[in-house]
Amino acid sequence: MIPSFSDFLESKPLYYKEIDHERVHRAYARLREEIAHPPAVHIVGTNGKGSTGRMLAFLAWRGRMEDGRWKMEEETPQSGDKNSSLFTPHSPLSVGHYSSPHILRFNERIWIDGENVSDEVLEEGHRRLYGILGPEMSGALSYFEYTTLLALLLFERCDLIVLEAGLGGEFDATNVVENKMLTVVTPIGIDHQAFLGDSVEAIAETKLRSITLHTQVLLAPQPYAEVESVARQIAEERGCELRIENGEWRINEIEEVLKEKSWPKFLYHNASVALRALDLLGISTKVEMLRELEIFGRFYPLTENVRIDVGHNPLAARAIVEAMEPETVLIYNSLDDKDYREVLSILRPKIKRVELIPIKSQRAATLREIETVLEELGIPWDCFNGQLFTHEHYLVFGSFYTVEAFLKSQNRDRSF
Repeated sequence: MIPSFSDFLESKPLYYKEIDHERVHRAYARLREEIAHPPAVHIVGTNGKGSTGRMLAFLAWRGRMEDGRWKMEEETPQSGDKNSSLFTPHSPLSVGHYSSPHILRFNERIWIDGENVSDEVLEEGHRRLYGILGPEMSGALSYFEYTTLLALLLFERCDLIVLEAGLGGEFDATNVVENKMLTVVTPIGIDHQAFLGDSVEAIAETKLRSITLHTQVLLAPQPYAEVESVARQIAEERGCELRIENGEWRINEIEEVLKEKSWPKFLYHNASVALRALDLLGISTKVEMLRELEIFGRFYPLTENVRIDVGHNPLAARAIVEAMEPETVLIYNSLDDKDYREVLSILRPKIKRVELIPIKSQRAATLREIETVLEELGIPWDCFNGQLFTHEHYLVFGSFYTVEAFLKSQNRDRSF
């Protein structure tokens, strides 16, 4: 008997101390003959993957191919050919976007043509995938490995898919895809050192070794010069064309649109990278379409005086401090593997006080540890009691778990 999708996921731990990196490749080998394989854009990096990927996917879905370079106009897909796309030049594209983690519901991770997938689609896809892989292999795969393969199965009718790597790159489950057209490298910094390495250079190598031979690589503006050096070296080794983006592609058009949405500067750069990626793919689109896009969880204005952001590391803090209002009340918590001392030090000039909110995670830092850091930094703090005042500016920040806990405290427990 096949367990329900929700019960099956609940049986899997979210985190593993050790992972068999070949396991997902063995599972994919079993799946690959059963599904179609649309062209893919692979997004790796430390920060900005989710927002860059969603902008890219949204604008591709709303755009058009310029020259039909993926499929010649006179070609007609053969019935039953799993590798045939229904795409024809100048037609609307069907686009899938896979991202992680989610804030409130798993459905947020798999987006197709403007909508998160439904429970019914997830259940149907799970039953099909479980049937292909069998109970032993399905049970052995990690949470992220299994759901990555599920996304690939659900995306098989798309013309283009955008895959966001998890915490890694070379050994990430998303790297099983064989039909990459482009790898986009968002800003890389220090994070997940236990898995990726203790230096920016080591982390960059781990992420960038996901680059496939003879494909295009787009490097977003980087805060560390080492990343560009690593990118050049690996691109040369693999015969890839490396494009370096300075964050200014179509920036005048972007500024005109995004000022209306009150997006912070780091989202301007992410939009520029997404548009440059579309240009490299030969997809024409209008920047004005970004007016229709909401990026929930990325400095998102929940109300007039409350912003939520799922950022959690120093790189994210540096990006967001510029956009914060002076005297902001920070509603905060952190996972224990994050450098919360550095994060709080970066945000301190804009913080009026911190209100600590409990989160449910086996990796949560103890509140007492964070309280000690706040006292050492001289930042006033209290415990969050659920109250918000209209005369204060609030930023909810620290992790997906922090944002989730806050939304539930305000009875906003639905996905956006």
